[in-house]
Amino acid sequence: MHIEEVKTKRDLKEFVDFQYRHYKNHPYFVPPFYFDMINTLSAEKNPAFTFCKVKMFLAKDGKRTVGRIAGIINSKEIEIWKKSIGRFGWLEFIDDESVSKMLFDAYESWLKENNIKKSHGPMGFTDLDQEGMLIEGFDELGTLPMIYNYPYYQKHIERLGYTKDVDWVEYEVKVPESIPEKIERVNIFAMEKLELHVYQAKSAGDLKKFAKDIFRILNEAYANLYGFVQLTKEQTDVYTEQYFGFIDPDYVKIIMDKNDYPVGFGIAMPSLSRALQKSGGRLFPLGFIHILYAMKKPKYIDLYLVGVIKKYRDLGVNALLISEIVKSCIKNKIISAETSGELETNARIQSFWKYFERRQHKKRRCFIKEI
Repeated sequence: MHIEEVKTKRDLKEFVDFQYRHYKNHPYFVPPFYFDMINTLSAEKNPAFTFCKVKMFLAKDGKRTVGRIAGIINSKEIEIWKKSIGRFGWLEFIDDESVSKMLFDAYESWLKENNIKKSHGPMGFTDLDQEGMLIEGFDELGTLPMIYNYPYYQKHIERLGYTKDVDWVEYEVKVPESIPEKIERVNIFAMEKLELHVYQAKSAGDLKKFAKDIFRILNEAYANLYGFVQLTKEQTDVYTEQYFGFIDPDYVKIIMDKNDYPVGFGIAMPSLSRALQKSGGRLFPLGFIHILYAMKKPKYIDLYLVGVIKKYRDLGVNALLISEIVKSCIKNKIISAETSGELETNARIQSFWKYFERRQHKKRRCFIKEI
């Protein structure tokens, strides 16, 4: 058993490939897009490498990979949150405590070499990367934006001295036949009293024009959320080129003020979970067919992001955004929506779900440790 650092493109390919082998034929694991994993973890592709120190490790049993971990020292996180802290992410390992210990020993030694006092994770470079270790909901189908991991991960990490820092919860929400009356009244108030209106893009290209506004709102709306680091222009440019070309505009809503200035947004997407399982996370040679079918004939959607600028917070605009997405779901006969992780303390959004048939079916955790 030994540790190897990821130094070459071949090493990086092995780092990424291990996850796909580790969950091969697993009924609930949803493989991420392969190209996205390579791009995210490549210094020449990901602008976050300009302000992050990154070290990736592979655990080996002879020539066989048995685990992996990425360490990140995000200088912007340290500056914003005034903490000497590092992140771990992209964590995978077999059920062998000597492997998990070896991985964390290597990662934590690297943090100590850089005078870092705390470690937390799983976290990515940004909030748009997967984060949080699954601790409830192992027999539920995963989603593209969220991590899936085996149940034994929590036991391993707690034995290594990590404890809860924050939890995120997720809901499955049934699409109703109509918007509940009380919510509709709040929506009308928000539209009329605040002089707001909804902009509905007609195409992905049309939506792309609002990318800068969406990221501006995101940076403001999420500024005080756990571990958030504002996205740079270089990062938003990359995200715009990578993702805005295939977003379905029917499930993206933008709220404008009376001067047609964007003040809020909501983004959902047709669920790609089954399509990604069939394609193995790859677009070629035939994976794109499964993806295109899932986009055109969705039965379920995943709710990704909702953001509103500070001026309109707590005035019903969040509810308005989600309601507009629900209206599209009703029109398109969507069965249910899956929420992304919501901080367990986020009473604002969780109180909204009480008006719908729903179940809180998953929970994930960010762990922390003094090192």
